[in-house]
Amino acid sequence: MRFNRDVRYVIPFVMQFWMFASPVAYPSTLVPEKWRWLYGLNPMAGVIDGSAGRITGRGHAPSLLLLVSSAAVALVVLGGLFFFNRMETAVADRV
Repeated sequence: MRFNRDVRYVIPFVMQFWMFASPVAYPSTLVPEKWRWLYGLNPMAGVIDGSAGRITGRGHAPSLLLLVSSAAVALVVLGGLFFFNRMETAVADRV
């Protein structure tokens, strides 16, 4: 299966991109206010930013960022459930 061989090259790239797209090494306040909603689509952005604020004792819970992150997670979960329910019989037949 060619897909399995290619995934091992893609995963490090995706992980590195995700690291820069999450506020791990920098605060989310560096992101301009007009782009913060787009930044919040990263499900980990609100979690990491909120945790960093709690650990350092500075700042407050990023309510808008957490709301957008939660909505993105809910959308992905609902999409995954819909896709699974639709493909369940086809996958069982192939295996």
